[in-house]
Amino acid sequence: MRMDEIINDVRSCKKCALWENRNNPVVGEGDPNAKIMFIGEAPGYNEDRQGKPFVGAAGKVFDEMTSSMGLRREDVYITNIIKCRPPNNRNPLAEEIKQCTPYLDRQIEVIKPTLICPLGNFAASYILKKYGFEPLQISKINGKIFEVKGISGGPKIIPLFHPAALIYNRGLRQKMEDDLAVVKKNI
Repeated sequence: MRMDEIINDVRSCKKCALWENRNNPVVGEGDPNAKIMFIGEAPGYNEDRQGKPFVGAAGKVFDEMTSSMGLRREDVYITNIIKCRPPNNRNPLAEEIKQCTPYLDRQIEVIKPTLICPLGNFAASYILKKYGFEPLQISKINGKIFEVKGISGGPKIIPLFHPAALIYNRGLRQKMEDDLAVVKKNI
């Protein structure tokens, strides 16, 4: 399986109704051999227009986050749990997540990251469940390290606040800086 196959499958996807109003699906971008993978919840307005993840105001915060760890967008892989923008940036519905996350699972298989950073509640919930952990609110697990056990091991998971949360709640900035220090130690 290759990333271009996933991209083509997402572009032609009609599993849920979100495809009907999208401008562009947002599959993801970055290094397909990245050691670190950031996973958000869904594309927003700017992402839908450009077909790229984290390009609006939250994208500027994301770029600051990666830069603070000595990384660039090109060094990581960035995607979302769903690939099409929900109307009016509403939260993704359970059925949309169910229909779309097989693409994310395939992306994880191709990239084989050693570290996954889900951004926000929806991404953290999905990733933690996927690897057998109990999902909790992001404010209870941000910056915590979850180590996947098993015969072949697996990635470490470090949930983070969504970059948009820092736009609306300046008080989270110090928590995010502390969490990013944990991420940097585990890259």
